[in-house]
Amino acid sequence: MVDVSEKPVTRRIAAASCRVLLSAQTLIRLANLPKGDAFAVARLAGIQGAKRTSELIPLAHQIPLDQVEVDIQPIPEGVEIRSHVVVNARTGAEMEALLACSTAALALYDMVKAIERGVVITDLRLDTKSGGRSGIYRREG
Repeated sequence: MVDVSEKPVTRRIAAASCRVLLSAQTLIRLANLPKGDAFAVARLAGIQGAKRTSELIPLAHQIPLDQVEVDIQPIPEGVEIRSHVVVNARTGAEMEALLACSTAALALYDMVKAIERGVVITDLRLDTKSGGRSGIYRREG
């Protein structure tokens, strides 16, 4: 792990997103699947994923999360998952935001795999980050 002990504690915010591509028939059923409400399960899985980032990413620092939000919205091709993570720490929250999205997407896949096998998880990306030495990053487009 990188030594961050000399860095100041600052407010750091990261946002990430991904998409889960699935059929319109499956999209209609997401709130009422045999396993339950896919939106609720995926949202909670995303929050839990962010909280466990340092356990899953070998060189990630354990940081005190102040806020984790996971939002899942229908889009014509399936759903878009967005995460927003806030910390006051010596290192950023990018990995937590990315892991929140990917964990939510995998949980959603698990919820629908019995009714649709062709689900695709795509476009996982960091959208914005702020705080720390490197300043503000915003994905173009």
